[in-house]
Amino acid sequence: MKLQRKNRLRALSLGAVAVSGALTLTACGSDDTGNTSGGSGSETTAASSNIKCDDAKGQLLADGSSAQKNAIDAWVKEFTAACSGVQINYKGGGSGAGITAFTQGQVAFAGSDSALKPEEVTASKEVCSGGQGIDLPMVGGPIAVGYNIPGVDSLVLDAPTLAKIFDSKITNWNDKAIAKLNPEAKLPDLKIQAFHRSDESGTTDNFTKYLIAATPENWKYEGGKAWQAKGGQSASGSSGVAQQVKQTSGAISYMELSYAKDGINAASLDTGASAPVEATVENATKAIADAKVVGTGKDLALKLNYETKAEGAYPLTLVTYEIVCDKGNKADTLATTKAFLTYIASEEGQKILTENDYAPMPEDIITKVRTTIEGLS
Repeated sequence: MKLQRKNRLRALSLGAVAVSGALTLTACGSDDTGNTSGGSGSETTAASSNIKCDDAKGQLLADGSSAQKNAIDAWVKEFTAACSGVQINYKGGGSGAGITAFTQGQVAFAGSDSALKPEEVTASKEVCSGGQGIDLPMVGGPIAVGYNIPGVDSLVLDAPTLAKIFDSKITNWNDKAIAKLNPEAKLPDLKIQAFHRSDESGTTDNFTKYLIAATPENWKYEGGKAWQAKGGQSASGSSGVAQQVKQTSGAISYMELSYAKDGINAASLDTGASAPVEATVENATKAIADAKVVGTGKDLALKLNYETKAEGAYPLTLVTYEIVCDKGNKADTLATTKAFLTYIASEEGQKILTENDYAPMPEDIITKVRTTIEGLS
């Protein structure tokens, strides 16, 4: 009996060693990224995803659109978990700041809610040896008109009314123009506190492009990244205007949809369709699908149709571009830049957008983006 018990314990002990050895081999083996792991949790993420790290390594600096900051943060979390030793620092200082940093050679890529202007392409040639900066459409989404009106959870606005609000020509929430669009709402006798971006912003550019296209008789400004209308108050970044709306009774501003939450309601737009259109990812995608590629060569800049009256299409929409050199990227950041952009343009990366209140690019557009990224050098 003692001998049998001794043999049984020895068998159990050998079995435990075998299991332990198998676990050790699993933890220390090569994952699908080609990196050798040391058993950290990040390698589990790599093994369960399709992220290809290739030769990604070191630190990657980027700056630009604050509208896509929440999307970038989500992507960075997944990518750096899969690719050990990689750090990506995206500042999110606004589209204008991002383009400036890119044309000065301070960042590997920039994010912008507006495509590069001709003079910015020219400036990029100074840092893109033998090439130039190009626009890669990567993130879509509605620009929500966020508001804070006590007792009003549902609000409809149209382009003329929006233009007059942000041009200080409609200054009270019970104005007859707003009341006509909202016959069932109990609009208070409350001053409108309109907030715009203080920094140069692609969101501002797209917001004013919408007003110029949809109601040119009520919006006489040229548009662009810098706010031009008189009056109102300002705050920096999407998070800044969102915070002001959240804490200010009677406030209204424009921001990417993912910022319109936690006490901020989003207005629906009367576009001329049979019913007002809500600011949703699905409705933004319907509008982006109507966009045209107007860039030349490898540049994939889009022209959005801000005047659409299609059912369920939300026209107040932006597309954020990742701006990178087509040729002449810095050798020490090229591999990491390509790996990261490849991931965010992938089916897996684009799926994360939907999960974070952004709109993925239509398939025909993102397919062109993937091909362009493969050829970056």
